[in-house]
Amino acid sequence: MTDSRWTIGGDATGTRLDKFLAGLACLGSRARATDALARGKVFLNGEEATASQAAVRLADGDVVRVWMDRPGSAKRRPTTIRFAADVSIIYEDNAVLVVNKPAGLLTVPLDRRSEAPSVYELIGDHFRSHKRRPYIVHRIDRDTSGLVVFTKDAGTQQQLKAQFKRREPERVYLAVVYGHPNPSAGTWHDRLVWDASALIQKETHPRDPRGKEAISEYRVIESFETTSLIEVRLRTGKRNQIRLQARLRGHTLVGERRYVFGPDALRPIAFPRQALHAYRLTFRHPKDGRPIQVEAPLPEDLTALLAKLRHQQG
Repeated sequence: MTDSRWTIGGDATGTRLDKFLAGLACLGSRARATDALARGKVFLNGEEATASQAAVRLADGDVVRVWMDRPGSAKRRPTTIRFAADVSIIYEDNAVLVVNKPAGLLTVPLDRRSEAPSVYELIGDHFRSHKRRPYIVHRIDRDTSGLVVFTKDAGTQQQLKAQFKRREPERVYLAVVYGHPNPSAGTWHDRLVWDASALIQKETHPRDPRGKEAISEYRVIESFETTSLIEVRLRTGKRNQIRLQARLRGHTLVGERRYVFGPDALRPIAFPRQALHAYRLTFRHPKDGRPIQVEAPLPEDLTALLAKLRHQQG
């Protein structure tokens, strides 16, 4: 089978594009589906589908085409990034793109990790189809999941960055931490300094000229036997801010590996990353000032963790 088309209907309606592709005899797996998207072999309603569209839900009447021997596709984008199927577009217009980043994927490439995949590279495929390139507005940690904002031109990028610098956007995270914060709602206020050699954030004294203000508002959403699900609103946006501020109060994030000291190293819950998710973001659209609010649903690993904690509680 070299060039085939399917019209979506019945049970296939509502299925993710990559899942539908994985079920086809010509592909047969999620990895091959991701590779086909990366190599430009898949079309949706007549237009080339990129890796960033892997999570698109198919609608009744959509036409999916797989062109296995498309000329040039054997050598296009030869490195398949295994996270591609998990990156989804939450919001897009002609100026702004907001994506839901999975844990384990960098926001942008790093010099010291030049081989590691990033969201920037993945959405580059999406932008190239429109003869553009992405401009990053802000970042989240590699092992934090959730919302990241890009723009489609440098001017829009600078306008949005200025909003973040003025602390205007509302940035809401969900985290699972050890212990039970008391009081159940409040504000964390610290002065932090970045240690460039150790690549960690550190608490410093109020008069340290190198120190930067770090402020987070938190509230407990749900309590379990030894842990809590909390919501954290960033008033400042320092690197690793939530992870360190929670640790300073004795509420290390479940799965944390960097900001763990002394007895915290013996925490009993096995989780492959820090349990932190960039859940909600609200900002003013840089073109017309209208409010944009986006949310990224909890990923499967955090949903499973919460289900486990609730089961143990009950």
